[in-house]
Amino acid sequence: MDLRKLKTLIDLVQQSDIAELEITEGEEKVRISRFGGASAPVMMAHSAPQQMVHLPAADPVDAAPAAEAPPAEPEGHVVKSPMVGTFYRSASPEAEPFARSGTRIALDQTLCIIEAMKVMNEIKAETRGVITAVVAENGKPVEFGQVLFKIRPL
Repeated sequence: MDLRKLKTLIDLVQQSDIAELEITEGEEKVRISRFGGASAPVMMAHSAPQQMVHLPAADPVDAAPAAEAPPAEPEGHVVKSPMVGTFYRSASPEAEPFARSGTRIALDQTLCIIEAMKVMNEIKAETRGVITAVVAENGKPVEFGQVLFKIRPL
């Protein structure tokens, strides 16, 4: 691949929102990546003769504005999912939910069930308190670390 093509591709990555570009022509392969903020370099790797070239990052004026601070942690205690699975509020579709908003809960009380790989895992309260919010939706998938409940400790 000739140098003019490489320069054009590098300029394209620097002037756009593209994070990574990979092109293969025959046996030659080029990957151009942009890593993080304005001070991070754009790196170009050419796999035929194995080279790494560090290029200056885009001007700070062209850099995207900094992301806003994440929202403040909710007051009280949050119960997060310890695994990936399906969230269930009760033991069966006909049964009453283990916990609802406003429910007073005891330590080690079952709050919900997460089904993972055909195994029903009971999620228990780690503190005493009152449930202020049920965040997860019944019968829907949840991710590891996703907030399930918000609890105001007693």
